Amino acid sequence: MKKIYYILAVAFVIASDQITKYLVRANMQPGDKIPVIGDWMNIYYVQNTGTAFSMFEGNKLVTVVLTSVLIIVCAAFAISEARDGRKASSLLLTLIAAGGASNMIDRVSLGFVTDMISCGSFAVFNVADIFVTCSCVLMALVVFFMFKNGEVE
Repeated sequence: MKKIYYILAVAFVIASDQITKYLVRANMQPGDKIPVIGDWMNIYYVQNTGTAFSMFEGNKLVTVVLTSVLIIVCAAFAISEARDGRKASSLLLTLIAAGGASNMIDRVSLGFVTDMISCGSFAVFNVADIFVTCSCVLMALVVFFMFKNGEVE
């Protein structure tokens, strides 16, 4: 896969995430809720000072360092996978790193991550979180099918 595709994927993840976050911050106050599908799905503006599921809430140093390490590790593995010709895993790792980078932009510039999608009683999340979560699930499937019978296929 050409480098430009990875760059475009990163740009798409960051742009789509940052635009939705900006729209929420510009038009809502923290705690505001807009129903989308009854009471089940809402646009619910939350300022998250932690990581996933608000872990390490209020500890900016830990969240910045932890996220930075994870972004670097994912990017390094993405480059390694691309060099080995594994397009699916390299793209998925790139999407994970891009989602983390977009949330890092918020964390460093605002002191919190803007979350806005609320479904039922599940955690409130954002577009970057969707890319990270879906890519992690797909990456698990890729790894599962790559290592059949203990050998890389």
